[in-house]
Amino acid sequence: MAELKQDSPDEVMCSCSGTTRGMIQDMVRQGKDLDAISRYSGALTGCGGCEWDIGELVKALMAELPPEPDQAD
Repeated sequence: MAELKQDSPDEVMCSCSGTTRGMIQDMVRQGKDLDAISRYSGALTGCGGCEWDIGELVKALMAELPPEPDQAD
């Protein structure tokens, strides 16, 4: 079996829920924060072994997002 390259969208970030890096990337692009990602995917609700990795990934992805435009009236 071929080994997955780290940072691949298919890399499983949470083995308890099967949540992949690509799923997390998609959810961040949809505007979901860490709590919403956890509720939607089930990640971070099992053993807790993924907490740091997913937290760091979400933080890095959010830092890459373009700033929201000002909503001046």
